[in-house]
Amino acid sequence: MEIKKVVYKYLKNHFLRKRTIALFAGLILCLVVFSLAVDAYVGSFSDNKMFSDINDVPHCRAALVLGCVRIYDGHVNLFYLHRINAAVALWNSGKIDAILVSGDNSREDYDEPTSMKEDLVARGVPAEYITLDYAGFRTLDSIVRAEKVFNLNDYIVVSQPFHCSRAIYLASRYDQNVFGYCARDVKSAAGLKMRLREVLARNKALLDILTNKNPKYLGKQEIVTYRASNRI
Repeated sequence: MEIKKVVYKYLKNHFLRKRTIALFAGLILCLVVFSLAVDAYVGSFSDNKMFSDINDVPHCRAALVLGCVRIYDGHVNLFYLHRINAAVALWNSGKIDAILVSGDNSREDYDEPTSMKEDLVARGVPAEYITLDYAGFRTLDSIVRAEKVFNLNDYIVVSQPFHCSRAIYLASRYDQNVFGYCARDVKSAAGLKMRLREVLARNKALLDILTNKNPKYLGKQEIVTYRASNRI
């Protein structure tokens, strides 16, 4: 009789454990499916609004270049370099008449906007047509500040395809008319890692919109200087 009780107890605990594991696995699967669905939903807002060929890009008064670190692990960050290249291409082609560089300057020894300006000037873009946004701590901050601080509503956002797509989604939620010019992507383990992180970033972007998340800092309005239109 005691043996039967022991066996019964063992089997009961065994099936409870299996049921718990199955429920946990099911929950994880649901979260993964939901996250991927949000990723696709956010991406759908950039359909027909992103360009990789400079000839297809519509003329806009300004480009918003989204920042990232210049040097990573002792080397030039390719994400950064390709964004600079894309911004220079837009300028030289006459597709834009001003550039807003937006990035993180939360510490005195870390200044993404100034780094971007220095490299753009070194590539021939006149300094007077480059405006710096020092409070682009997140993509949301950069997008909202582009309009509320720098009075941009119709512009070209510059970054890698995955990032451009999220930026366009955020801009569309704020009724901005934004196109994306895609900087060259990074085909490496770093690029794959960044794309996986992007799935989480897009879920966060949706949550930010649903909760009406505000930028960390706005401040007073600033003036963007434009060159005389050189439309091509």
